[in-house]
This record gives sequence, C-alpha cells and structure tokens, in this order.
Amino acid sequence: MIYLKTAKEIKIMQKSGRIAALAMRGVSKNIQPGVTTMDLDKIAEDLITKLGAEPSFKRVQGYNYTICATPNYRVVHGIPGNKKLRNGDILGIDLGAYYKGFHSDMAKTFAVGKISNDNSLFLSVGEKTLNKAIGEVKIGSCVGDISNLIQENIERSGYSVVREFVGHGVGRELHEDPLVPGVGEKGTGPQIKEGMVLAVEVIYNKGGRQVSILSDGWTVETNDKLDSGLFELTVAATKKGPLVLTSAQ
Repeated sequence: MIYLKTAKEIKIMQKSGRIAALAMRGVSKNIQPGVTTMDLDKIAEDLITKLGAEPSFKRVQGYNYTICATPNYRVVHGIPGNKKLRNGDILGIDLGAYYKGFHSDMAKTFAVGKISNDNSLFLSVGEKTLNKAIGEVKIGSCVGDISNLIQENIERSGYSVVREFVGHGVGRELHEDPLVPGVGEKGTGPQIKEGMVLAVEVIYNKGGRQVSILSDGWTVETNDKLDSGLFELTVAATKKGPLVLTSAQ
C-alpha cells in the first residue's frame, strides 16, 4: 500500500533529509586515500546523532552500521570495514536518518583521490541521470516514467542498470511501496500523487548488469568485477513539483 504524506509529515521528512545530507557532506570531506570505511561509518553516526536523529540503517534487523560502503565493483549494502581506501578508487556511500518517526535515504558515489577520466565520466553520467529522474517525481506522472528515463540515460551511455535492487517509497518505514525500478516503460506503474515520497535510485554498472550477494549476506558485487555506481535522493511530489528532501540547504 502506498502511504501519501501530509504537508506536516513532509516537513518532518525534510528535517530528516537535511540531517542525512549534512552527514553525507561530513563523510565526503573525509573520503581520501588511507581512510577506512569503518572510519567513515563512525563519522556518519556521530553527525546523525549529534543532529538529533538515529541512523536509519541501524533500525534494519541484522544490520549494525550507519552506512553502507561500496568501493569499486561493490554495488550496494557493503558492510564497512578496516581496509584502507586507495587513490583512484570510487566509493559509494549510502545512509539514512530517522527523525521523529520518519526516515530519509540517500546515496552518492565519490572519487577517492584522483580517479581516471573513464571513472569521472562514469560517475557524471549516474549523477546527471538521477537529477533528470527527479524531474519525473511530479503529480500525474507514473513510476514507469522515472524508470524509463533512468534506463534510457544509463544504457545510452554504454552502461547497464542493475535490476535486483531498486528505488522505493520511504516514510515511517525505510522501505515502502511503491518500488521504483531502474528499468521500465513510460506510462506504466502507479501514478504519482501529491504526498508520495520516493527514494529514487540509480544503480548501474560499467559492464554487465549481473550481480551476486557475498557470503556475509549483505554485500553485493558485480559478477564481472567491473565498477558500479550508486546515486540516490529522497524526493516528495508536491503541488509545486518535485521537492528534494535530502538536501543540506
């Protein structure tokens, strides 16, 4: 069931989203060669709690960390660890904040030190695709319009969209209806209505789209060991158009 949020609830979610965005900003300032993803996890947790919220991911049964960290060919749900980041890596960070009963969810893939031109282009395509997809979170559009835009932009650039992990509704639960796949047809899926809040995700690979879950039960990586990217924002459909809730502004 799709739960539409009231204007009051969206304001609370905007505060939750701002906390998540400020935590992401704090993490981003510390991404450099020699740092571990466990270091970044601690930074994120400290910032979220200092700002009066809880880490959303720690409310997921069986998951004990504030962030998911996915370097290079890791795709999603990577458990933070003590391996040091290296110059030239790319690193996906996914996090959320739980504030006054509501979640927010966001992700971004960062350069570690100086990365190749190839990887710079790869990350640019993902971020630009997400920014375009946000524009489809408007009253009267369909979820399939978002999905189709993501698929067309990513595949036109020569990359592949991961099918097994998708965007989703967000609110009192971290994962709510509807699902927002990265592939689809225009005019299909649930119609977007005022008060719908979606975590729009672009999850894509340099090579093939096939992925596997590792033995830890969480971490997902590409089968061909080619790099993967992840970009995500929480967005509300309002009468004035799409409203990005995970903004530090």
